[in-house]
Amino acid sequence: MDAVTFGVLGPVTAERGGDPLALKGPRHRAVLARLVLARRRTVPVARLVEDLWEVPPPRAVGAVRTFVGDLRRALEPDRAPRAPARLLVTEGPGYALRAAHDAVDAWRFETAVAEADRGPAARAPDRIRAALEEWRGPAYAEFGAARWARGERTRLTELRLRAVERRAELLVDLGRAAEAVPDLDAHLTGHPWREEAWRLLALALYRTGRQGDALAVLRRARARLAGNLGLDPGPRLRRLEAGILAQDPELDPPGAPADAAARLWASATEAYDRTVAAGAHARLESAVGLLRGLAVTGGDGLEAAREHRTTAIEAAEETGDAELTARVIGAYDVPANWTRGDDPEAARRIVEAAERTLAALPPDAAADAARCRLLATVALESRGVRSERGPRAAAEAERIARRLDDPALLAFALNGVFMQSCTRAGLAPRRDALGAELVALGTRNGLVNHTVLGHLVRLQARSALADLDAADEHAAAAERLAARHDRPLVAVFTDWYRALRLAVTGSPYGTAAAAYRSAAARLDGAGMPGLERGLLPLALLGLRLAHGRPADVDPGEDWGPYRPWAEPFALLADGRTAEARTALAALPQPPPDLLYEALCCAEAALALRLGDRPALERARERLLPAAGEIAGAGSGLLTFGPVDDWLAAIGRAPAP
Repeated sequence: MDAVTFGVLGPVTAERGGDPLALKGPRHRAVLARLVLARRRTVPVARLVEDLWEVPPPRAVGAVRTFVGDLRRALEPDRAPRAPARLLVTEGPGYALRAAHDAVDAWRFETAVAEADRGPAARAPDRIRAALEEWRGPAYAEFGAARWARGERTRLTELRLRAVERRAELLVDLGRAAEAVPDLDAHLTGHPWREEAWRLLALALYRTGRQGDALAVLRRARARLAGNLGLDPGPRLRRLEAGILAQDPELDPPGAPADAAARLWASATEAYDRTVAAGAHARLESAVGLLRGLAVTGGDGLEAAREHRTTAIEAAEETGDAELTARVIGAYDVPANWTRGDDPEAARRIVEAAERTLAALPPDAAADAARCRLLATVALESRGVRSERGPRAAAEAERIARRLDDPALLAFALNGVFMQSCTRAGLAPRRDALGAELVALGTRNGLVNHTVLGHLVRLQARSALADLDAADEHAAAAERLAARHDRPLVAVFTDWYRALRLAVTGSPYGTAAAAYRSAAARLDGAGMPGLERGLLPLALLGLRLAHGRPADVDPGEDWGPYRPWAEPFALLADGRTAEARTALAALPQPPPDLLYEALCCAEAALALRLGDRPALERARERLLPAAGEIAGAGSGLLTFGPVDDWLAAIGRAPAP
């Protein structure tokens, strides 16, 4: 059985194998939290009674024993009756929680932060960032008013603040100062009394060539410290200010310039620090606007935007202002036309933050626009995930946007609807209609990014419907807008479309394969791992199957998320037929994305080779709604040939 793990960096939790354990009421959680806080030491029953109640009831000791018994059943459900407990043990006059040293998030956090300084400096910032991700909210969140938790909460919070600053210090020392700027600015939003953070932010700005901004930060620090605490800046801040004014060479960066993503972010933050002189709330919203601008540049900019977006959301949530958080989350309305995310873990965290914010918004109509943007975000970030929530969120966002009659809001909502439009095969006509509305809406209202999105959506849909002339027109229209408005990512999709076109129109295998490889080279450095991983080998597999060639699957290639559909072909080639049958039977339903039909065809190809009638019937049933379409071409990237050819091959397969 999986070990039990405990969380106290946020609400108190206990989990086994990622599944939460039922801990019953608040006093049960209080007992558990108090035992975690004791760090494997015994807590006497009398102390537990004192900590749990201001005025203990007459049967307080018996109640504590009941709470412990309930917790034991939750933590060790398979323990035999009257067998001694192994985890929550009775010891002397009380109880102890014998959790493993890595079973509590707070203990892991402390260990990781301490070890980061003992390992290679270059790896320490990533190690500290991973440790900081253990935090889900204030430590022992639901026990903020409890006397017994107060000291530990303060200690852990201070460790967290120091860890943020230590990571920033390491980045500055490693010549990666630009990466430290946004995190420090967000950090100071909630903790303006931290002198070391002000010093590091000013130094980081100076080392990225922003002397004026560095001095402005020091002036802000002086004003905050004087206004809030009645203090003058300490000696380190004063020395730094003098060094910046004198352009002291000792303040220069220690090594090479920062990478391209950091330079992009540095220029963006310089712009928003120059133009936004309001408070932290305004800076957060402005930062997200700049992230949105970075994202459409592709490559390093897209990666930087993705990395810093979650930081901005976390900083907004820490303010406790649900309406601000809704604006920060919803401001990132970057159009997306690929139905598989680039960072599933970040997407999950964004969806969770959006759901928490939805629950916290006031129920009145004044919050409807914010509610719509949050719902659209849930729909967008749930792309490629088979669940009921994504489509429901998309539909609700669309209803609100149409009622509010806000073009930008409707464009954002329709993007969410598009992301949830791949739940089964044969939905290309629906996506074509969505694309047409996006083109019209964007053109009428000057929404360039969503106009481009509409053309790319129609390119995909018309390709699926074998209308390549119309697809050509939409590719050309998207490229014209991209050239006029500097949208380099468009060429990634139109290059792949032209390779797909060669495959659909019957070009020789070698010609189409070379075009696919050339298009794949364009993906290198584009900042879209959700699109890139496994795409080229899958495209070549579809091309070989459509040309009647052997599958010729190389299991050593990076198949990314498509590996389950590739490995059975390799097993067949090795003569391991029984294992191939087992792998075919274990195949999941393809995810709800633009390659749904392509993966159904891959499954059909396997079933035809193995004579697996149930798998053939399953593939036929899934593909039938797409009859008349070009399998996989709805991606605008690759094809497995006409759906009708696959349905005919399934129909010709001999009965068992």
